[in-house]
Amino acid sequence: MNIIHIPHRHFALTVIGTILLTGAALAGPSNTPADAQARYRQDMAACDSGQSNQPQNVCRTEARNALAEAKRGGLTDAASDQYARNAIRRCAEFQGDDRTACEARVFNPSRVDGSVGGGGLVRESIVIVPSK
Repeated sequence: MNIIHIPHRHFALTVIGTILLTGAALAGPSNTPADAQARYRQDMAACDSGQSNQPQNVCRTEARNALAEAKRGGLTDAASDQYARNAIRRCAEFQGDDRTACEARVFNPSRVDGSVGGGGLVRESIVIVPSK
């Protein structure tokens, strides 16, 4: 029987990385002013419906800030790439199989549980290790 052991420190890093990556995926890039306006309307609708998992005033402020940043050209695919680079840097702390397992949890999880509103996502990656 194989037992998967993840030290608490590694688990915490994985959860933090997952939260950042999830935020990036939810924010999404806006390439045109029309895209930015459409995204702003979606964000405000989420705020009004209570689906944002944030207090309404915070949600509305974040939506306005995201619109302003999109108009300045700050919400691009480069931001998404930065989140991936950050995840790789977090995994760079590990060596060998630990590093491979970290990258698998971040980029190709077998299962994802939880929610950002509930405190974070937990990504699980199952690695089958043959017995010796």
